[in-house]
Amino acid sequence: MPEKNFQWRISQLRKHIDVLTNNNAPTIVLKNATYLNSYLRQWVKANIWIYGDRIVYVGDNLPEKTTNTEMIDCVNKVIVPGYIEPHAHPFNLYNPHTLAKYVSQTGTTTLICDNLFFLLHCEKKKALSILDDMDKLPFHFYWWARFDLQTEVHWEEKIFSHEFLDKWLEHKSVIQGGELTSWPKLLDGDDWILYWLQETKRRGIRIEGHLPGASENTIMKMKLLGVDSDHESMTGKDVINRLKMGYTAAVRHSSIRPDLEKLLKEVQDEGLTSYDHMYYTTDGATPTFYEKGMINRCIKIALECNVPAIDAYNMATFNIAKYYQIEDTIGVIAPGRMATLNILDGIDQPNPVSVMSKGSWIVKDGHPQEVKDHVDWSKYGLQPARLNWDLTIDDLQFSMPLGMKMRNAVIMEPYSIKIDSTANELSQDHDESFLVLIDRNGEWRINTFLKGFAQHVQGFASSYSATGDILIIGKNKTEMIAAYKRMKEIGGGIVLTENGKVLFEMPLQLDGSASTSDLEEVMYCQQNLYLILKERGYHFDDPIYSLSFFSATHLPYIRLTPRGIFDVMKKTVLFPTIMR
Repeated sequence: MPEKNFQWRISQLRKHIDVLTNNNAPTIVLKNATYLNSYLRQWVKANIWIYGDRIVYVGDNLPEKTTNTEMIDCVNKVIVPGYIEPHAHPFNLYNPHTLAKYVSQTGTTTLICDNLFFLLHCEKKKALSILDDMDKLPFHFYWWARFDLQTEVHWEEKIFSHEFLDKWLEHKSVIQGGELTSWPKLLDGDDWILYWLQETKRRGIRIEGHLPGASENTIMKMKLLGVDSDHESMTGKDVINRLKMGYTAAVRHSSIRPDLEKLLKEVQDEGLTSYDHMYYTTDGATPTFYEKGMINRCIKIALECNVPAIDAYNMATFNIAKYYQIEDTIGVIAPGRMATLNILDGIDQPNPVSVMSKGSWIVKDGHPQEVKDHVDWSKYGLQPARLNWDLTIDDLQFSMPLGMKMRNAVIMEPYSIKIDSTANELSQDHDESFLVLIDRNGEWRINTFLKGFAQHVQGFASSYSATGDILIIGKNKTEMIAAYKRMKEIGGGIVLTENGKVLFEMPLQLDGSASTSDLEEVMYCQQNLYLILKERGYHFDDPIYSLSFFSATHLPYIRLTPRGIFDVMKKTVLFPTIMR
């Protein structure tokens, strides 16, 4: 079991005992409550005493001392633990703070987060200080420690030094190794990754896989090598196979794979009778997917699929906390746990009327509460991007015989380029566009063609990408240069130009890769971008996923990476980047 720092000081513990023995008054009492007791798997009636950020009593009694105690009658209410998102990608245009602030309004108060952004955009020491400061917010943040960047770069070994990984794995907020997108390298004999899997297991930390479409034999091999869970089940049989092999299986409901209803019905058809080793995830959905909440929506779908109510809520709380070995802190309503809970109008209504996190009201009787949650990202060196180079017509030379064809929003396959690649402007009668990936420091570039993105996009520039490098797309080289120029002026972000005008821009103030704006504003921008691109021929579900996954080598078939055009299946660079 991983080493932990105890949450409360000795003086605080003595005060908790004073409350329990009626020598001091609790801060809040929720009386006449019906709450979910996850250990008994029962709905139990009780009074819940809270002091500060901790539950100190759950039982039949009421306190004798109630000076300054907030007494709340929950006679017609149901109380469940705060919801947990176990697989968050918290820099998907939004940032961890704005995401938590928004989804906590509907009861998701804990995020277990990917650390990839920090690996790409932060100094090593400052990244760990962010983890410490995020823990001071009125939400719960836990983190992963990745072993790979899910793309091909020249400098991966500089990031994943022994000292760096050791510091991440020893941090109190890090409770997972992975997600392990580089498992093909592991199976091909990469003992460096295997060493870190063993080291992670030695410390009692869980390891998450990333095994979409993997065979039964591959899943078994990964279990032998130490993987504990996987969130990439695409069918009910996938879920059952993972459970058979001793995995904890996540069932996903995200913007790119809204599969939850399908998966639940299929596992029921397969004869599943126990949900104890399953939980939900929204897998880093894009902003607009969260308009009506996060994990509350998953619970609602589960209830509609006739999942027993206790299991539907445990899959959002207790199952996750138990798996990650943090149920002594969250995921349970019991003495000694953090006072993080949701008050519902009924068992069948997972959208809470009141939300408490760490003993503070986030929502009370349907009204959002003022909370102290300011984050100054600049103190960690996260500021608008400084791009100290200009895009020129010389950068837009295209002689590549092979391009990338979009099968869907995220799957790219090779195709032979047959149009005139020397033109400064392409016809709008077809869906082929110029495509460039340029190093954010201006040192290298790779030029090719992209088929299927749009028919009428003249100039498009984005510093939002899997690697933080710059994507330039378009039909018109002059407009492509104009889009980059404007993106540079706003400190990074996403820009679309047309006929000499800026048609759309979205500043991304955190090094050009994430916004500091409230999630509502980010949703508006995302929806606006989608509509503008759709009008110009983008016909897939989500352009944000396309931008994010152009370079992601954990998906087939070819990718545009800092090393060049990369064949994922053969694990080779087809055409290398060139120096500018």
